[in-house]
Amino acid sequence: MPAYVIVETDVTDPEQYEQYKAAAFDAVTAAGGRYLARGGELAVLEGDWQPPRLVILEFEDLAAARRWYDSERYQAARGLREGAARLRMVAVQGAD
Repeated sequence: MPAYVIVETDVTDPEQYEQYKAAAFDAVTAAGGRYLARGGELAVLEGDWQPPRLVILEFEDLAAARRWYDSERYQAARGLREGAARLRMVAVQGAD
């Protein structure tokens, strides 16, 4: 069953964040994941949640999402993000 990683991002250093984006993309694809949304236009439909940037990733299952997150490749990408953005991230198992 697929799993989805949902990331709310507040970018504080756009130039440095671009380095993170490139490294994160490589880590996601190396782990068999794919981007479903990557910072596109948002429309708030209900409530007061106003995320500055959203990213949605898809993985084969929750275990694959965890392997990606714990991978050396993604940990290196996270190092590039330090000081460039604040993130909130969750992984959720998809529905049948």
